Amino acid sequence: MLKDVFIGLSQNQFLTSAAKKYGLKLGAQTVVAGTNIEQTIDSIRELNAQGISCTVDNLGEFVFEKEEALKAKDSILEVIESIHANGVDAHISLKPTQIGLDIDYDFCYENLREIVAAASKYDMHINIDMEDYGHVQPSYDLIETLLKEYGNIGTVIQAYFFRAEDDIQKHKDLRLRIVKGAYKEPAEYAYQTREEIDANFIQLIEYHLLHGKFTSIATHDHNIINHVIEFVKENNIPREKFEFQMLYGFRKDMQLNLARQGYNFCTYVPFGDDWYGYFMRRLAERPQNLNLVVKQVFNKRTNTAIGLAAGAFLLGRLTSKGKNK
Repeated sequence: MLKDVFIGLSQNQFLTSAAKKYGLKLGAQTVVAGTNIEQTIDSIRELNAQGISCTVDNLGEFVFEKEEALKAKDSILEVIESIHANGVDAHISLKPTQIGLDIDYDFCYENLREIVAAASKYDMHINIDMEDYGHVQPSYDLIETLLKEYGNIGTVIQAYFFRAEDDIQKHKDLRLRIVKGAYKEPAEYAYQTREEIDANFIQLIEYHLLHGKFTSIATHDHNIINHVIEFVKENNIPREKFEFQMLYGFRKDMQLNLARQGYNFCTYVPFGDDWYGYFMRRLAERPQNLNLVVKQVFNKRTNTAIGLAAGAFLLGRLTSKGKNK
């Protein structure tokens, strides 16, 4: 129920627009690194100073207008240049739908190729994020075509998909970020229970640690992190073959602690004003995330706003069901 609430909120256009307008007043600066590149570079420098690298996401997705997709591409190219010019330890994460996958496949490919080529000049990694199930295979198609020319790309394996085991074996030679999955997917394609997803998540992590190129383990779950630490010790896996990843603003103390212990650590750094859908999906992915940031993010005003939004969404759902009876 709670997951459905957050997914529904993430797709609410009125609330998305309101969040863009009032985001900083609601505390968005605690979960996004800035609304512009300059602020974001400052945030990256602070993390770098603590031994933490970054992957930067210029927030936005599900774009349906070419003008907007081209604007997003240009913004990502600007981030690449800024990362290089400022000499910070960071790379790029992007979503294909932000640069045109829902508009035209070839248009998206040309935008993506331009980004990958620009990053390649600086030996900079590009991580191509995975989205909902309908976009997974087209995204892999993009990646496989790009790999014919470039080697500075990696992608994401989502543990809740049944196809994840096949995908990780097929792409074991890529740098992979392994996640649980943040979208609402039908039982036809994905595991539905936390127990099933966690079990597959661990299995995928272990497989890629043993057989893969480089593994980014993206989780805030200390139980899974502790399991991985024991697994790499038992299997003599060198630390340079993996990293832990967490989201900007989440479990800051654990991020610093792992970095201080000498583990490679990368913070997922989102920036921009299109933060609302991103944040709601993080809560849908693991509602316990709400507990991780509540003291950092939520003040009285924010609690009231989110509470009213959730109440309105639920009321709408109930009203809709009543009309359909």
